[in-house]
Formats: sequence, structure tokens, C-alpha cells
Amino acid sequence: MAYNSIISRSDAEALIPTEISNEIIQNVPQFSAVMSLARRLPNMSRKQKSIPVLSALISAYFVNGEAGGSGGGLKQTSKAAWEGKNIVAEELAVIVPIPEAVLDDADYDIWGEIKPQMTEAFGRAFDQAALYGTNAPSTWPSNLLTGATNAGNVVTLGTGVDVYDDIMGESGVLALVEVDGFGVNGHIGAMTMKSKLRGLRDANGVPIFNSSVQEKTRYTLDGEDIVFPKNGAIDAAQSLLVSGDWQQLVYSIRQDITYKVLTEAVIQDNTGAIIYNLAQQDMVALRAVMRLGWQLPNPVNALQPTAASRYPFGVLKP
Repeated sequence: MAYNSIISRSDAEALIPTEISNEIIQNVPQFSAVMSLARRLPNMSRKQKSIPVLSALISAYFVNGEAGGSGGGLKQTSKAAWEGKNIVAEELAVIVPIPEAVLDDADYDIWGEIKPQMTEAFGRAFDQAALYGTNAPSTWPSNLLTGATNAGNVVTLGTGVDVYDDIMGESGVLALVEVDGFGVNGHIGAMTMKSKLRGLRDANGVPIFNSSVQEKTRYTLDGEDIVFPKNGAIDAAQSLLVSGDWQQLVYSIRQDITYKVLTEAVIQDNTGAIIYNLAQQDMVALRAVMRLGWQLPNPVNALQPTAASRYPFGVLKP
């Protein structure tokens, strides 16, 4: 845990001009790959929201005989059932302290530069929690890697004939999701997967993912796009590709990102020790807070009625 991080003069030196230049070059922060594919529900009005999930399917039966005759012609009954799964909104937050002197000496809007980075940090934290369970609240569901592993929907790279077989073959990642009754409609890939896909060639040695050297390569698998996040959330040591029915993963926001400039506060570590006294040390701090939650209902379907064996995601591991 870090409680003593601070933007020092040296950290902000690039923003304090020493020559005539007012242009700051930086990458556009990437927010959340998971959110870009998942289904967003209406905002939550309180901390917890319950989702009804179909847990039992209706069955139909042939009638044995006719009424009054042999067999009795009795019609059987059936029912559907639902269970409730909860989305629990948990808080994401960060505080960035900075001396007032550094702000005064900068010709740039430092807060304006920091806010997109905060947004990126929130997206990275959410993705890592959903994909791998990194620092995830205990009230959230099992992460996708754990869920896919428990359902047997994991393929290790090199299991099949080649990468194509590991993903698209009869025992590949996509097939494991499909036999569970879900259609794959998107993928999240590690950046290292790009080179593995570029190296795939057909029987004549022609690259599968590069139709023309003049055109931008569009990476798709079975017609569905692959997202390669640049926010640093993907751990290639844990997953090279996460594929599945992203409409099954739902999330809801209780409170969108809000910012507050702190001027007369203290910042403590987890032992209660005061690290910074903003008023006494002529400092200010920008605090960002967001509250959200996610859930994976995993409703019953006709192809896989067993909940423990049913999961809408599969993973290609290194």
C-alpha cells in the first residue's frame, strides 16, 4: 500500500516550461476493456441491486393416451424458477497530493492532466478485479479467470496443433463456451497475442490476419472483434485471450467519478500516522471517488443445465 506518494517538483518538471512550448504529448488514457464489452445496467439508486436470474427451465411432455382411455391422457406440469443475484457497489478512490508552489510555477492545468490518468487508473483497477480478482472486494463475484477454470473452460497454449486450433478448434476456447450454451461475441487479448495471430498462416503460407500490407489489420476471431487494452490491466502470464458472451457480464454505477480538491486535510497511512498535513505544509490534493459493481448472472440454458459446469467465458492461458 502507498500512502506517501506525492508529485514532487521533479515529477512535474516537464510541466514547468523552460522553453517556448505549451504542448503536452501523452497517450489518450484507456478506460476499461471489460466495460467496453459488458452490458451496462441503469445506475444504482442504492448500494445493492438484486437481479432475478432464471435457474430452472420449463419442460414439455407428450400426453400418454386420451382422456378416459388407457394411459389416462393426463397432462404433466412444469415450472420455471428464478434466483436473485446481487450487484454490490464498492468504492474506488485515489488522492493525489501536490505542493501549492508546484501548481503556482506551472503554466499548465496540472489537474486537467491528472484527471484522465485517474480515469485510466480506475479502469485498470476494475479490469484487473473482474479478470483476475486483483484487490477485488469480497462482495463481488469470482473473477473471470477463476470462473472459467472452475467450469473447465481453459485451454493452455500449445494444446492443439497451433494457436488457431487452441482458439477455434473443436476443443478450443470458443468451443468450450459454445457447449455451455453461450455464443462468443467478443475477446480481450494480451498485447503479445497480436504477434501470435500475425504469425498464423494458411497452407500456402499467406498470413491469415493480413489481407494487404496497405490496409490496417482488423483482428477478429469468428467474426468478433478482439480488444487489446493499453491500460496495463492484462497480465499475459495469466491470460492471453479471454473470450465469451460479454452481454452476460453486467455492471452498474452507483456514483460516477467525482473530484474534490482538498486544501485543509491530513493524509494518513493504514496505521493512522499522518503523512501529509495539507494546510501546514502548503499543499493541496485532488481526490477522485467512484462507486460501482458487477455481476455474472449465468442463467440456466437447455445445453448446459448444470450451474457448476456452465460459464459464458473461456480463457487461453500461456
